Amino acid sequence: MKKFMKEFKEFALRGNVLDMAIGIIIGGAFTGIVTSLTENFINPLLNLIFNREANANYSVLTAVSSFLTVVINFIITAFVLFCILRGVNTLLKLGKKEEPKKVTTKKCPFCKTEIDLEATRCPHCTSELK
Repeated sequence: MKKFMKEFKEFALRGNVLDMAIGIIIGGAFTGIVTSLTENFINPLLNLIFNREANANYSVLTAVSSFLTVVINFIITAFVLFCILRGVNTLLKLGKKEEPKKVTTKKCPFCKTEIDLEATRCPHCTSELK
């Protein structure tokens, strides 16, 4: 059971799975924005243009407030997901040690410029190196 939980944790916290989950949630929230835009602005405008059952109770202020509510919900959802993802990334980095960088350059003892570690002659001052 312990091995199963470890494998599940590795699977669930893998970058691709988290990115996909966040994409699905953001996509659902964005669908709300598109639906609200269509229902509150585009449909009433089309009804007005084509003179179909003009809604006497239609209020622009209500439409705008409804649309802004959906946009604010989207922004809040995106912010919460961003904070969750930052927290997960911080937790994943806690146990890992940063590997030291491999040295690939050295300084020329004569002109003090950086040169390749395997160089036998400095390309800047042309001094022979030991």
